[in-house]
Amino acid sequence: MSLHSAMAAAATLVSLAFALSTLDRWLTGHKRHEAVWTVSLTMFSVASAGLWAGASLGWGEWSFKVFYLFGAILNVPYLALGTVYLLFGVRTGDRWAAVVSLLGAFVAGVVVAAPLLAPVGADALPRGAEVFGPGPRIAAAVGSGVAALVIFLGAAVSAVRLVRARRQGARPGTARGLSPGRLAAANVLIAAGTLVLSAGGLLNSVLDEMDAFAVSLVMGITVIFAGFLLTETGRRNPAIRAWYPPPSVARQLERAA
Repeated sequence: MSLHSAMAAAATLVSLAFALSTLDRWLTGHKRHEAVWTVSLTMFSVASAGLWAGASLGWGEWSFKVFYLFGAILNVPYLALGTVYLLFGVRTGDRWAAVVSLLGAFVAGVVVAAPLLAPVGADALPRGAEVFGPGPRIAAAVGSGVAALVIFLGAAVSAVRLVRARRQGARPGTARGLSPGRLAAANVLIAAGTLVLSAGGLLNSVLDEMDAFAVSLVMGITVIFAGFLLTETGRRNPAIRAWYPPPSVARQLERAA
């Protein structure tokens, strides 16, 4: 098995495990950011499976469209939507969820209907500019670029909240059951993983194109997974639970939030 096939397989398995983890947590707590992350990571699994199939069996029109739609366009906006839910609550998240879902459905139609400008070679990962017109390429640039910016801003907001909490001498614990430090660290890791995912092109200087994408997928999704694990509230882990205030104090914090 070639390196890019092995890395694509690893990215598929890691992202699938990630999606199942977020699904399990959503079924337990029914928190919106976990539901949205489940959607995002399922899309990531589909994109990684498309890369795996293309690298192992040869690329075709539909394997490339699946990879491009779910990997280059849709999954990062839904990852960013999870950050919006996590930081700004259900009301703000629901508004943006409607916008992201409507735009996502429209873009999916654009990609499915888009004619190919050139044949898709079986042995190499094609570039969007080589086979697509402006519609899908603009969707990829705007969707992934704006969504990545939202994730980076989320990390900045978390860092600011952490600094303010420390200056005010606030005790660990927030209305969402997370200490400001853990929330900040989680969002920083999610932002770092997103940056790694977008850095596949930089690896072209040392690896061929398919290897670059595959390695960046594995590294990026692993870092994002680490950020996800930091959002665990500690309710199931006695070693973490000790960091959180008693229920009476937690209720006071929730009223003050």
